[in-house]
Amino acid sequence: MSASEKTKLIAIVGPTASGKSALAAEIAKTIGGEIVSCDSMQIYRGMDIGTAKPTAGEMSEVRHHLIDVCDPEQPFSCADYKPLAEGAISDITSRGKIPVFCGGTGLYLDSVISIPSFSPEVPEGIREELMSRSPEELWDELLRVDPESAEKTHKNNVKRVVRALEIYRGTGKTKTEWDRLSKETEPPYDTLIIGLDYLDREILYRRIGQRIGVMLESGLVDEVKRLGLPRGCNAAQAIGYKEIYLYLDGKAEYGEAVALLEKNTRNYAKRQLTWFRRNKSIKWFYPDSPGAENNLREIMREINRHLYPDG
Repeated sequence: MSASEKTKLIAIVGPTASGKSALAAEIAKTIGGEIVSCDSMQIYRGMDIGTAKPTAGEMSEVRHHLIDVCDPEQPFSCADYKPLAEGAISDITSRGKIPVFCGGTGLYLDSVISIPSFSPEVPEGIREELMSRSPEELWDELLRVDPESAEKTHKNNVKRVVRALEIYRGTGKTKTEWDRLSKETEPPYDTLIIGLDYLDREILYRRIGQRIGVMLESGLVDEVKRLGLPRGCNAAQAIGYKEIYLYLDGKAEYGEAVALLEKNTRNYAKRQLTWFRRNKSIKWFYPDSPGAENNLREIMREINRHLYPDG
């Protein structure tokens, strides 16, 4: 399928506090789009302040999807997100609108727009049987059934040898065949990804500090207290919640919890950038760069070229 035949998506990515949400809303209003959140914590109901969830007013201006999907106590993963996002895309495009993804959870976005993974699950028990054999026996079998994989794998790398063999035994296809199938498969959507970042890292860190200040003034501590989440659940480990629970549980002073929140958020921003920088197709824009006042115009130019390549 050619790019012109695929459903076209826009995605706005970048570290936390970079201005993604405001940009996505502006774009969606301009092009007749609807926003699909790709934030792993905004899917939880009641976790509003700590996730910087769009306000009711903001969501009345532009329709948002995949926000408030489930209760915080419920487990939710990338495997749950993908079909919901695909459903949102179908819903949005069926009404002649354009899906605009926005968020900082790169894994969630990649699950939707990237080439599908062809690393199949295999029946239980195969690995246990393989691990009971010697490295030499494993290597000899791999050399016999999948010589191409064997050439790329050192015989002492037992973990990789076992993985290749369990794929073959569990599916009847070699790892080489699965890899080839993956390479021949195209991404399911034609996606333009716009990235936001700051040339001066200290500016981003100041924005993070300001955002945390606003969250605290807006009642973050009360929100965390009201939720009363079991400390072991995934949502309770979210940045902005786990630090406040340390304070509420008497394990940290208020100032210590806030300082830890700021530190953890900065570190999270670094991890987000590391993830997104791997994708060389992202078109980056910098609000603190010379000529940044033209960023929105340039971004809209990119979007129009993407949506209307013949126009």
